[in-house]
Amino acid sequence: MRKSDKKIENQIRDVLTEVCEDTLKGYEGFLWVTHTVKYSSFPQSLKIICVFETDQDRENFLMEENQLHVSATIQKAFNKVGIQLKNVDKHISYDTQKNRE
Repeated sequence: MRKSDKKIENQIRDVLTEVCEDTLKGYEGFLWVTHTVKYSSFPQSLKIICVFETDQDRENFLMEENQLHVSATIQKAFNKVGIQLKNVDKHISYDTQKNRE
């Protein structure tokens, strides 16, 4: 990993940790957030995955359209550190712990 890649990784991790602790913890069944990234095509390659305990928890979250609030929060947090995501919704997905095992 190049030094510049490590810097990007640390920024992503810091932003997502903040979002997780400040925002996502308030949603029932939410467990954690993770990401994948290809540094050579960052930020387009960034994928953020919000993980819920059960399918029902994830469905309840999506039915209430909470993703709009989460997307805006993630966008704002990345903007604060100078990372621009053109369409943040394309970078975020919602999954369950069962599917991640």
